[in-house]
Amino acid sequence: MKKENNPPTMKDVAREAGVALGTVSKVVNGIPVGSSYKTRVENAIQKLNYQVNSYAQGLRANKTYTAALLVPNTQTPFFALLAYHINLALLKRKYRMLLCSTDFDPGLEQEYINMVEQNKVDGIIGLTYNPNLVIGNSTPFVSIDRSMGANIPCVASDNFAGGQLAAEKLADLGCRNVAFLRIGSALDNEPNKRKAGFENGCQARGLSYEMKIINDGEPFEEFVTFLTDHLQDGKLSFDGIFCVNDSIAYRIIKVLRRMGCRVPEDVQVIGFDGIRYFGDLAYICSTIVQPVPEMAEMCAELLFQENMSVKPPLVCLPVTYAYGGTTLEPEMETEAFL
Repeated sequence: MKKENNPPTMKDVAREAGVALGTVSKVVNGIPVGSSYKTRVENAIQKLNYQVNSYAQGLRANKTYTAALLVPNTQTPFFALLAYHINLALLKRKYRMLLCSTDFDPGLEQEYINMVEQNKVDGIIGLTYNPNLVIGNSTPFVSIDRSMGANIPCVASDNFAGGQLAAEKLADLGCRNVAFLRIGSALDNEPNKRKAGFENGCQARGLSYEMKIINDGEPFEEFVTFLTDHLQDGKLSFDGIFCVNDSIAYRIIKVLRRMGCRVPEDVQVIGFDGIRYFGDLAYICSTIVQPVPEMAEMCAELLFQENMSVKPPLVCLPVTYAYGGTTLEPEMETEAFL
């Protein structure tokens, strides 16, 4: 008889189900058994409230069933959305996620890498800003948005196509003189391709365009000055603006309205990322949507793929356009979303 204060063991489950201990082990570890045996074991597990010892499982399999995610923060909506879907992708594979928020600090990124490697995580997914990041060869790593070497696959949306799509959409909606606004890292990364894609789209459609690009840490007011310099008699010289992400678009729309410009009647605005209010409601602006659930699935798939030789150096996933109230589209209601 099992002592009342001791948690149930696999032997207790086998005794309750009337099956061999090996059958219980197979069910617990996801190995196929006959459906009647599986049902009996699952019923016994539920009745006894048996808890699988994942630590012991990990020791036997030489795994911790834990993966680390490095992101700059969970305050920025896109990073939060990414963390949410990567967690779901890992949970589906019976993995737990160790979340590391780096606050854009390159030194802290390296500290987290060292820490999670010491804790023997089974892999790392990272959206990083440290160009000199040192990662052990024994730890699988998947990068988001930045190529980090031949043996580290990078997952990104098709940023070039997204920038081009934004230019084409503004042209289709009647814009003729447009602007591109960007705050970003000086590092070479995939989101930088949004600029080249937008330029390509503007040139292909004959759009006149100007660009205002500032680096991380520089004041947002530079955008305000740029727009003010293009304001004459209360009218902005631009009839369309593409912002490198939705967070900038959100702030720019407020600036435009303070300047007396109507959005979208006077100026149409498109962002990038596909951010929604409260995570699942309306888009905060018309936007190029990154396929975040698919990106998360791809990261998890590549992370646990054993054959490194067949891992692609870069996977670009397709983007789409979504209306969010800041462009003029006849079939849509143009109510202000902000």
